Amino acid sequence: MAHKIRILPRWLVFLFDLFLVCFCLFLSRMLKMNFKWEHVGVGMRFMIAVVLAVNAVLFYFFKSYAGIVRFTNLEDTSRLVMVNAIASFFYLILNIFVLKNGNFFTLQIVAINFFITTFVIISYRLAVRYCFNFYKSLSQGDKILKKKVIVYDTSADGLHIKKVMNSLPNADMQVVAFLDDSFSTAGKLLEGIPIYNTSETSLIKLRNEGVELLILANKHMEKGKLNELVDNCLAQGIRIQQVPAMLDWLNGKLDTQQLQDINIEDLLEREVIKIHNEAIYTELKGKKILVTGAAGSIGSELVRQLLQYRPSLLILCDQAETPMHDFILEIQEKYKSMNVKAYLGDICDRQRMEHLFEVYNPQIVFHAAAYKHVPMMEENPSIAVLNNVLGTKTLAELSVANDVEKFVMVSTDKAVNPTNVMGASKRIAEIYTQSFFRHLMKDVDKENASQHVTKFVTTRFGNVLGSNGSVIPRFKMQLEKGGPLTVTHPDITRYFMTIPEACLLVIEAGVMGQGGEIFVFDMGKPVKISDLARKVIKLAGKEPDTDIRIIYTGLRPGEKLFEELLSNAENARPTYHEKIMIADVRQYDFELVEKRVNKLINSARQHYTLETVYLMKELVPEFISNNTAYDKVNVSSKG
Repeated sequence: MAHKIRILPRWLVFLFDLFLVCFCLFLSRMLKMNFKWEHVGVGMRFMIAVVLAVNAVLFYFFKSYAGIVRFTNLEDTSRLVMVNAIASFFYLILNIFVLKNGNFFTLQIVAINFFITTFVIISYRLAVRYCFNFYKSLSQGDKILKKKVIVYDTSADGLHIKKVMNSLPNADMQVVAFLDDSFSTAGKLLEGIPIYNTSETSLIKLRNEGVELLILANKHMEKGKLNELVDNCLAQGIRIQQVPAMLDWLNGKLDTQQLQDINIEDLLEREVIKIHNEAIYTELKGKKILVTGAAGSIGSELVRQLLQYRPSLLILCDQAETPMHDFILEIQEKYKSMNVKAYLGDICDRQRMEHLFEVYNPQIVFHAAAYKHVPMMEENPSIAVLNNVLGTKTLAELSVANDVEKFVMVSTDKAVNPTNVMGASKRIAEIYTQSFFRHLMKDVDKENASQHVTKFVTTRFGNVLGSNGSVIPRFKMQLEKGGPLTVTHPDITRYFMTIPEACLLVIEAGVMGQGGEIFVFDMGKPVKISDLARKVIKLAGKEPDTDIRIIYTGLRPGEKLFEELLSNAENARPTYHEKIMIADVRQYDFELVEKRVNKLINSARQHYTLETVYLMKELVPEFISNNTAYDKVNVSSKG
């Protein structure tokens, strides 16, 4: 068996290399003397002694004999060339300064010797390597039916992956081709392996030749190229996997079991947003910052990013004990020098929130706490109002009472032309904070223009990838169970952005805002959820509707087919950041809003369902429920 071949002792390789350099010297002198034997032997003993001494020292110093011969690589050959070059240089120096340009190490002999020695000593190593690989392939050919794979990227990373994959002792994969974006490299060979471009024609040809898998060696591809490549591969039934970061390789080595399926999140992500706004550091550094909902998906990422701006104190407020406990342990481990406080509390509990503001006196508030799941809020509209409306109202009033500089609220695209209770409750929270700010500004204009006023800023965006309860983690969980994947409607679409991207824009918009704005984020193109489900299945190497079924369960109460970022009555103005816009929304009279909000909260405290929904409709006339349970509210509002 191939794996039973013993490795030659290093001393034996050392002696064999010395023998070869002596043999090459003899051959070089023969060539120089035109094979005249009577001249070849003159001074030969002296020359061999010098060559043996010099090369023994250089071999020992550079450890050229230490590598396993059958695994000779570019680094090994480079080391041998360097040793030979240094030895040749020493011969010339010896001939010029010691032997006074004698007839031993002449320039011609040294030059001939350099090329012959380099060729012979490297060639024998490569011959051993190829003989071993040939023997290994013969011995394993009947036992392992190797899967044909291609590697994307002809850079050093791609070449390294190919070498690793093809040298694994018991690998069930064989790299048979490279894939590259450049059409100029197509048709060429890289280490004897052909290069193809990423066109559909090339992929069809490769699939017909039995290729089953594409390995991505480049983890930093442009998202557009990545999506196009993945779509073309999936269309041909070629599975896609990627290698983990080299730091994650087991014992510094790659195993085929470590190859990872590409994540659907990688395909939905956009290019990384770059923000170089010094105002963020100026505004946040050294400040005391409160984050509500800090243990949630958005809140926790906000905390991670805010810590980069070196606040003097970061207060993490949430009512979920276990998630908060786990998150604070993470923060204490990664940011040991930062001043972070965990505060358990319900934002609807005014006394508890008053205690928070009195003890910590935050200067900036990022309000991410909210109930967000549409079906849950349809069943519990009073709770949606109490958490999303009363909680926001409480924090807003306490922020003003305690001279908070800025209040940044995280809203949702479901607040636009809402068709569900959750969206309507968030729209009411937007209306309240905006009208509250304008009311405060009117009082300032009347009394004292220099008086400090808390600036209320709202940020509005759609679904975030990987958030708790979102569609992609649910798809993955259903896939692990063997399906089916459930989609509510064949035509339903949603906007997606990553949690870090959303939080980065929240911070940027929060710093940018001067009060009263609703910032809308560029969410890119909407994604059809049924297409998303099919791609998730294909990325797992399965076939939709054959291996894994997709079933349609029907729209849930209050659910929209299409989400919107602006209502029909709203326009958007650009800002200095291309990803952030300002929505021009209808203005409300605060006294009327406050009166209706208080009436709504009182109804919610009594847990009156239909009355609560009706009062929400009064505040948000464009709220037309898609829940048949609230049809009476829709009809009565029209009457």
